[in-house]
Amino acid sequence: MDRPDSDTFSQDPDVTLGPSYAELGPSQRRQRLQDLAQVFFRLGLIAFGGPAAHIAMMDDEVVKRRQWLSREKLLDLIGVTNLIPGPNSTELAIHIGYERGGWPGLMVAGSCFILPAMVMVWILAAVYRQYQTLPQAEWLLYGIKPVIIAVILQALIKLGKKAIKDVPTTLVAIAVIAAFFLNINEILLLVLAGLAVMVVKNLGRNSMALLLPCSGAVAQTGGTAATAATVATSASGLQVFLFFLKIGCVLYGSGYVLLAFLQRDLVERLGWLTSQELLDAIAIGQFTPGPVFTTATFVGYLLAGHIGAIAGTIGIFLPAFLLVGLINPWVPKLRQSRWFSAFLDGVNAASLGLMAVVTYTLGRAAIIDWVTIVLAVLAVIAVFRFKLNSAWIVLAGGVLGLLAQQFLG
Repeated sequence: MDRPDSDTFSQDPDVTLGPSYAELGPSQRRQRLQDLAQVFFRLGLIAFGGPAAHIAMMDDEVVKRRQWLSREKLLDLIGVTNLIPGPNSTELAIHIGYERGGWPGLMVAGSCFILPAMVMVWILAAVYRQYQTLPQAEWLLYGIKPVIIAVILQALIKLGKKAIKDVPTTLVAIAVIAAFFLNINEILLLVLAGLAVMVVKNLGRNSMALLLPCSGAVAQTGGTAATAATVATSASGLQVFLFFLKIGCVLYGSGYVLLAFLQRDLVERLGWLTSQELLDAIAIGQFTPGPVFTTATFVGYLLAGHIGAIAGTIGIFLPAFLLVGLINPWVPKLRQSRWFSAFLDGVNAASLGLMAVVTYTLGRAAIIDWVTIVLAVLAVIAVFRFKLNSAWIVLAGGVLGLLAQQFLG
């Protein structure tokens, strides 16, 4: 399972391996699509921890174990996903699918990564509507969260060796980490970092001042605390689809940004949900594996039943499939441009800085007592000493979390 495909030519993980999808025969194409389906369905089942953890698992599975992409190529794809709206880790899965299998691979990889979380959230939404409460999964996450940190740290180190190439990219990564704690908009940081490295590399050392942009950047702001007492109106499947299609076209950032967006529109403006229902929807998205944006499945079900769950899911993810399919073919051509190549170097370094900040934030939330400290240390040993597959580490963390319930609960 962990070996490269039979159509690969080398064991060097930094070389893109195998013929293109167009060069394969019909049976080889089917096999490649089946491999994509297997890998991303499994990742969709165990990808807890948010985008940083998802990216770490994809790096482990796609670059290290299967050698489908070089790490430089993966970094470029990560950089591009950070510059377009939509769920970053899902877009990365779609990019990898396109690289391996063109448009069919794009659809297979993205759909298989989304499907497990969608089905889980759909079932939980039906339970929630029946009982108006959430199944308790705190102890499962209690064990998973600390071991995820080790998986992310491994990816940070590997990606950092490729992203931090020189003095400009090093300074950009440090500046982005510092600026993030000042609540500066993430997308603005990525763009400014890319522009800074692009100018410095192409216009010389006199432009180094651009690496520390301190202009009046706009901070992210959350939604207000207004609460709707009851759901004022209902929605049709078409309305749900169009609403989440709009979000998928314009939303940058994490699930927390999604929370602010939905609070403002669904609760305050449209009155389709109460604030408590929305918080429960976000919680479901957080403690199920896969993309947090499957929150749309939960909300869609609450608003319009089964058709709403389908409409919400398709609406929020459809722009990602289309954007990746349109942009991916241009990535190699843009990389050949001296100016855009430097811009992408800056974005990659900034993305690594943001990933480091997320790791720190997740670590503070996950490692809270002696049990989670022990789990984190064991996971670090498993990852760095024994090089175990991240899927087994996540599953072991969940089991140990449930066992801890018997003794600590």
